[in-house]
Amino acid sequence: MQNRDPAAAELVRAVYPHTGGAAIVGFTGPPGAGKSSLIAALTRRRREQGRQVGVLSIDPSSPFSGGAVLGDRIRLAEHFLDPGVFIRSMATRGALGGLAEAALQAALLMDAAGREDVYIETVGVGQAGNRRG
Repeated sequence: MQNRDPAAAELVRAVYPHTGGAAIVGFTGPPGAGKSSLIAALTRRRREQGRQVGVLSIDPSSPFSGGAVLGDRIRLAEHFLDPGVFIRSMATRGALGGLAEAALQAALLMDAAGREDVYIETVGVGQAGNRRG
């Protein structure tokens, strides 16, 4: 999906009938506002309730590789080995507003795969980095 492979659109189209079960929630704000800490706490609570969680962390794109600049996700470290939590860092790929189409497709795939809660953390407006004008 992130590499704009045409097969990605076909995959999303194929799984789309299996979507609609997840609560998809977006979080945005300036760096240091506590987005990752809040998502970690929500993930902990949802896992205690036995729910399957997906997290998409959208970071500015590297001007060199095009990949996510901040892809380390330190605040979610307690969930890395939990099979009930899927964490994915993605780059904005220059999308204004900080949310690339690939992120929306990834959220749909997480939904179709049975994640009951999908959290999308975005860098937000003004932090998109590699903007295309």
